[in-house]
Amino acid sequence: MNKPEASRRGAARGWETDWQASGRMNMVKGSKKVIDLLNEARSRELTAILTYMAQHYELANDDYGKLAKVLKDTGIAEMKHAEALAERILFLGGMPTTKPDAEIKRGEKIAAKIATDIALEEGAIKMYNEAAVVCAAELDHVSKGIFETLLGDENAHLDMFINIKEHIDQLGDQYLATLTGS
Repeated sequence: MNKPEASRRGAARGWETDWQASGRMNMVKGSKKVIDLLNEARSRELTAILTYMAQHYELANDDYGKLAKVLKDTGIAEMKHAEALAERILFLGGMPTTKPDAEIKRGEKIAAKIATDIALEEGAIKMYNEAAVVCAAELDHVSKGIFETLLGDENAHLDMFINIKEHIDQLGDQYLATLTGS
């Protein structure tokens, strides 16, 4: 296997080889449509990161340590998504965006925070499903695979947030009391 082939296989798996890290790989010119979709996804991920981390800080400050940890862990997962998207954008010859796609909401009640989180995840799932189809049409199956991988994670996040919302709706303050402490 030659080095460019090994490099592409490494990028598809989400890890880079020493050869890639050295900056000696050949640049691949990607489809503008795909690069734009990857950047749109990255912008969404940046919004999710900032949202979940802001919520984490607010909840930790209000002594909802267990829920704060869930949001911190989710924010960290979104950081990994943003990084994977940036690496693919660079590989295709684009420039990764550094701008979130929305303002970050602060000071919301817990139920409103979770509603915000559900909306973020639903939007990402819709966009990533559509992006995977476009990537396939553009014959960029590596980018398609990245979107499909992200979809699995975002579906898990959505399921988690829906479960939290249902607990809040059914049990109210009793459930919220279980989320205090660390």
